[in-house]
Amino acid sequence: MTSSEIRKRFLDFFAKRGHAILPSASLVPENDPSVLFNTAGMQPLVPYLMGQKHPLGARLASCQKCVRTGDLEDIGDNRHFSFFEMLGNWSLGDYFKQEAISWSYEFLTSKEEGLGLDPARLAVTLFEGDENAPFDQESKDIWMSLGIPEHRIFALPAEDNWWSPGDNGPCGPCSEMFYDMNGDFLGQEISKESFVEQVKKETFIEIWNDVFMEYEKKDGKVIGKLSQKNVDTGAGLERITAVMQGKNTAYDTDILSGVMEMVKSGSVNYGERSARIITDHLRTATFMIADGVFPSNKDRGYVLRRIIRRAAFRVGQLGLSQESYTQVISAITEKYESIYNIEKNKISEIFNQEVTKFTKTLDAGLKEFEKGVDPFLLATTYGFPIELTEELAKEKGIAIDRADFDVKMKAHQDLSRSGSEQKFKGGLANTNEATVKLHTAHHLLLAALQEVVDKNIHQRGSNITEERLRMDFSFDRKVTPEELQKVETLVNSWIEAKLPVVRREMPREEAEKLGAEMEFGAKYPDIVSVYTIQNTNDEYVSKEFCGGPHVTNTSEIGKFKIQKEEASSAGVRRIKAVIE
Repeated sequence: MTSSEIRKRFLDFFAKRGHAILPSASLVPENDPSVLFNTAGMQPLVPYLMGQKHPLGARLASCQKCVRTGDLEDIGDNRHFSFFEMLGNWSLGDYFKQEAISWSYEFLTSKEEGLGLDPARLAVTLFEGDENAPFDQESKDIWMSLGIPEHRIFALPAEDNWWSPGDNGPCGPCSEMFYDMNGDFLGQEISKESFVEQVKKETFIEIWNDVFMEYEKKDGKVIGKLSQKNVDTGAGLERITAVMQGKNTAYDTDILSGVMEMVKSGSVNYGERSARIITDHLRTATFMIADGVFPSNKDRGYVLRRIIRRAAFRVGQLGLSQESYTQVISAITEKYESIYNIEKNKISEIFNQEVTKFTKTLDAGLKEFEKGVDPFLLATTYGFPIELTEELAKEKGIAIDRADFDVKMKAHQDLSRSGSEQKFKGGLANTNEATVKLHTAHHLLLAALQEVVDKNIHQRGSNITEERLRMDFSFDRKVTPEELQKVETLVNSWIEAKLPVVRREMPREEAEKLGAEMEFGAKYPDIVSVYTIQNTNDEYVSKEFCGGPHVTNTSEIGKFKIQKEEASSAGVRRIKAVIE
């Protein structure tokens, strides 16, 4: 079964069971300060998991593009990928454990509609219970009613079977499904200890996770139950494809094997791990650029730059030609262009520009490395990401003092997962009063830029915390102080005019005819949420595709103040502003 068939079967299965099929959101989250990229299928849905009504109903399913860069040093093994597709289905206060578990089992084992996996090779895990919630007896009973024997059901602690996005937001116990890849344990009882050991050895592979979101976490503590019980499921397409095609890793499946073969055939000094890193990183960079991310020294742009440079170093190791980048990117875009919005020529151009910059200093940096490892010098003078220096040092058995490096690089950002969490306090999709006000001000800022500076300005990135808003927008010159003053004055005039902020659900075609602002690179469902702000003459001040939340009247915002305007990347400017 090909990856395309698996993707289609999953979406068709849940569409038949009343789920609206959502297009993948952009990799760049909308107004979510907790992460730089969407790392799970549920992330774009957080407002709805917290109780807001979704325009397409209470049953949803999707195949979501995701990026995770916290484990870059593990890329190259069988399981880790920095980009992946996550299959997921959700219940927003509708069905709960009975249906979620039954459908998971049915899709995995049904030959007619699902994957046709052997039920005798399945094992499942449950939450064993702690001070936050009790042992999940209900899930155990459901699994046993479906025919999973008790000796294949294992209760594990919160670190394994409790899902939480961070210190804040919806959370709850989960039930994970594992598959015996080789059939070594068919018909055998297996102890919990032995099962955990087999999972570590990758004899049993996790292929599905059902999360039962019924609790809310605040500042790291579970404070009570949500207003509605939700189901959030996830199944990595790459992992399921490997299982279905009998491979140890997705690098050997139809998803990536073609690119791997292309890298191998062009290599002078072939190495499997380097080839996997190149394949993974070029796919990730392709999707980042397709969703409007450009290489830079900050935030998402820095993550992209880091990934491109790691790939460039490995390309050099294998002796691949400069043309290999374009060939691989072309192969990747051809595989995905019927599913996602990808502009091949733009991606190759940006990628090659970044590689050219790096290769000028790569050789000199490697010579410096051989003289003696100074990660600070390599980073600041030769553009070596610290992870690349650490990898090189590890291969030579040299220890890097990361703490010392971090002290020296105070002003620089290490945007790994932990760095991102440290930077953005407040948790997933913070919807407190200050953030909501800034979110609405963000809409007014874009409208004012279009009216004062250039009508062709469009948003290219957004980050909103409790303290400030930040907007990246397409523009090829510095916005003058005079223009910024006019923009600020216009926004405040709209705030003082006490204009209503209205949310409407409408067909996508109607919203497009209305001229509503759309998120760059995003695909939208047939029914969308649009927020509008109209002046006293009933003329639109702002109209945007948006999931919210917002204030109900601009008078609630407060005084708007622009703090800074600067370059973000080529052809993209950035404004930071606050509410006083």
